[in-house]
Amino acid sequence: MLSAADNELLTRTGPGTPMGELLRRFWVPALLTEEVAEPQCAPVRLTIMGESLVVWRDADGRLGALEEHCAHRQASLYFGRNESRESRDGNCGLRCVYHGWKYDIEGRCIDMPNEPAQSRFKEHIRIKSYPVAERGDVVWLYLGPGGSIPPLPDLEWAVVPQSRRFVSKRLQYSNFVQAIDGGIDSSHVSFLHSDARLWNPDWTGAKNSTRDRLADDGAPKFFVEPTEYGMLIGARRNTGDGRHYWRITQWLMPWYNIVPRDGDGPISAHAWVPIDDENCWAWSISYNPDKPLTKEQTDHYRSGGSIHAEATPGTYVPTRNAGNDYLIDRTLQRTVSFSGIHGIAMQDVAMQESMGRIVDRAKEHLGSSDAAVIAARRRLLAEARALAEAGQDATVSGLDPLQQRVRSASMILPAEVSWVDATAESRKASEQHYQYSS
Repeated sequence: MLSAADNELLTRTGPGTPMGELLRRFWVPALLTEEVAEPQCAPVRLTIMGESLVVWRDADGRLGALEEHCAHRQASLYFGRNESRESRDGNCGLRCVYHGWKYDIEGRCIDMPNEPAQSRFKEHIRIKSYPVAERGDVVWLYLGPGGSIPPLPDLEWAVVPQSRRFVSKRLQYSNFVQAIDGGIDSSHVSFLHSDARLWNPDWTGAKNSTRDRLADDGAPKFFVEPTEYGMLIGARRNTGDGRHYWRITQWLMPWYNIVPRDGDGPISAHAWVPIDDENCWAWSISYNPDKPLTKEQTDHYRSGGSIHAEATPGTYVPTRNAGNDYLIDRTLQRTVSFSGIHGIAMQDVAMQESMGRIVDRAKEHLGSSDAAVIAARRRLLAEARALAEAGQDATVSGLDPLQQRVRSASMILPAEVSWVDATAESRKASEQHYQYSS
């Protein structure tokens, strides 16, 4: 159970809030590169942590991120003209269509055609701009203090060759912490994502897959190891032969997780970024550090397979959503799928959105299987409070790129073996990818 005050601190991310100030110290995955792929493309309207922005690529191919509204009369620059050097003033820039004020990627007003030609008024006008970078098919923004911009994240999925990575995003109608809670909760996998047939006592099919192991022990024992970058979360399940099946999840400050892979298959990862206090962008990544993804795999992801969601064409809104009860199939629920909802992603979303936009955590009754959820909340709260108390010079954990070069793991181990030691090598990202990216 979390107090109302702590829940307020945990979930409010607007400018000036303790949690919002913490999250702004990190580079934010903001857009897919495909959204602003071409020079002189249309600007994209974006809200991140309650701040309204436009992101655009000028005619020279440079990315810019500006506050959305023109400094003149606050008209939206989303409707602006993305002009090349062949324009009337000879500069690339985004021109407000209301009165023609034009801005460069750094937010400087470079043309003011509704003022006298001799006027120097434009030299005093500048709107807020943010640092922008590209990596791993993602456009990243930094919304924090200008004097302490950290290096870009060195998450393995962001530096592998493009052929080995598939990145998607979707709109989720809940606070971002509800999504984080779900991502690091390994016990729900035994239920929400399971095959209904495994719950039939008369089932005689083979039971040797990961899914079978998860269903056989629905009450894993959790072990949480704090790290400099976040947490190492071990979920231990009994195998029935004196050994333990371990699923080890990485949680990286402030909104990333990495899910254990099966064998040499793709690794799954997520990021959950606040749009505002009641909505978030859910990023899903499937990548194979060892070889390119196949066309069959990427087609599967695009159609809502694995951790990805099928979206309404031209949007990032899932086709299965609260408005249609996620197209739950009750017959399927009785026979094949424990949830009756298609796709891992939408099974998670249905549960997280069903709690309400911001869940009242004072009503929760948490058990031993919620150890990782409790630890992550405490870590975020502690870091936000420490930053608020220490001010702009405070040290924030999780910003060191070298510490972000990690993977998740799953393994069957003898009962007496240390899960931390035994999985140490398999939890390291391949250094060759960082040589490739450099």
